[in-house]
Amino acid sequence: MTHYAIANLQNVNVGPDIVEYLERIDATLAPYDGHFIVHGHQPEYVEGEWAGTLIVIEFPDQASARGWYESPAYQAILPLRTNNSDGVTMLLEGVDRTHRATDVLARS
Repeated sequence: MTHYAIANLQNVNVGPDIVEYLERIDATLAPYDGHFIVHGHQPEYVEGEWAGTLIVIEFPDQASARGWYESPAYQAILPLRTNNSDGVTMLLEGVDRTHRATDVLARS
C-alpha cells in the first residue's frame, strides 16, 4: 500500500543549511521511488487556520518510506532541516481508490 512521508514545517530559517538540504534531498528519495506530491505551494484556505508549510512525499510502500527515512543518505542531511526549522514529520499509510469514508468504522 502506498505510504507517505508528511511534514508540517514552521519557522524555517531559509539559509545555507536549508538550501543544501533542498539540493540534496531528491537524491535520497530516488533509490526508494519517493517523489514529492505537495511541496511549498501556498494553500487556499477554505476552512480554519493552518500554521506552517505542508510537504507530502509519496512512496510505493511502507518499506520504501521507512527505508528512505532511515537511510544513511537521508540521515546525513536531516540535521540541516531539523536544526533550522520546527515541525512534525510522520510516515502514514494511504488508502486505495476503493476506500470509502465508512471503512474506518470497521477498524474501530
